Amino acid sequence: MTRLHVLICGTLVAAASLQAATPKQAQFEVRHELKVKVPEGAKKIRIWFAMPQDDPAQQVKDFIVEAPLAHRIETDSEKNKIVFLEGDPKEKVITIVETFVLTRQETLRTPDATKSRPLNDEEQKTLARYLEPNQHIIIDDKIRALAAQIVGDEANTVRAARKIYDWVLNHIDYWVKDPANKKASPVGSSEYCLMNKTGNCTDFHSLWAALARAKGIPTKLVYGSFFKAELDGKDIDQSYHCWPEFYAGGIGWIPHDVAIADIFAGDFKLTKENETLVSRTTAAGYTAGDAAKVEYYFGNLDERRVTWSVGRDLTLSPKQEGGPINALTKAYVEVDGKVHPEKEGWTRKLTFVERK
Repeated sequence: MTRLHVLICGTLVAAASLQAATPKQAQFEVRHELKVKVPEGAKKIRIWFAMPQDDPAQQVKDFIVEAPLAHRIETDSEKNKIVFLEGDPKEKVITIVETFVLTRQETLRTPDATKSRPLNDEEQKTLARYLEPNQHIIIDDKIRALAAQIVGDEANTVRAARKIYDWVLNHIDYWVKDPANKKASPVGSSEYCLMNKTGNCTDFHSLWAALARAKGIPTKLVYGSFFKAELDGKDIDQSYHCWPEFYAGGIGWIPHDVAIADIFAGDFKLTKENETLVSRTTAAGYTAGDAAKVEYYFGNLDERRVTWSVGRDLTLSPKQEGGPINALTKAYVEVDGKVHPEKEGWTRKLTFVERK
């Protein structure tokens, strides 16, 4: 089965059925742990720890923070709430634990292109920052030319966005399909993704965002995590995942997840080298290609997610000593005014138990 076949099959049926569907819901008891290694002689440590956001798709209850340092809730430049801690560290390892109960609803926003209209003057003004480049979302002449080639003379935002979705789906491969030969960038780079025709979720969606913004489609990246069904109750970190939302006049913000759709395009084989990686890239596992899921992920999101933050090139509060934060997927830490890196300096572990 070719990718083109996957994209065409069942389009009208899938869209119609999703519009009439009742959103699924799931509830999780979540434990979010951060362990920070304190260097010898450190005098001041500052920690910004991601927390679940106020989001139309999720409700958070019983949110508790346990930590040896005083903490408070701060808000960054994109209005993301963050747990902030600072002090003179006394321990060699600082352990911070967030616990909460998350109820998450499936997002069903299959967009109706006939309801889309151009941005009005007020939208152009308020959404201007979602049309600009970021450090790793590059909008240059090459991207503008490619976006023009992909979209052609299509002026409808939803149809143009779908053309970019289909192009990325047909030209980029998720790295987990062939881990021996494909790799992701460490920063989520549109240029890396375009040059190497592969990457992880942030690479995929950085490229999509660059192309969309080049065609005047406001786009933001949302960072969160899957609650992977096969890891329910297991002492294994859930890592992170990201997805874009684009704005269409007359409709509002519409999510998609072309990176996960690529897994379900069905044009690769499972092997002993990629099977676990492929399965754990998705929310509920993978067994085979699924044309309906390719359609589903343009406008719809499954319920096994949590949202941590929105946006890139973030300025934190209190302001960090380093430059803008590429994205807040887990945490950001500074020791005596210098960046304290992940792995060497700190580790995050996200685990959950699903309430049935």
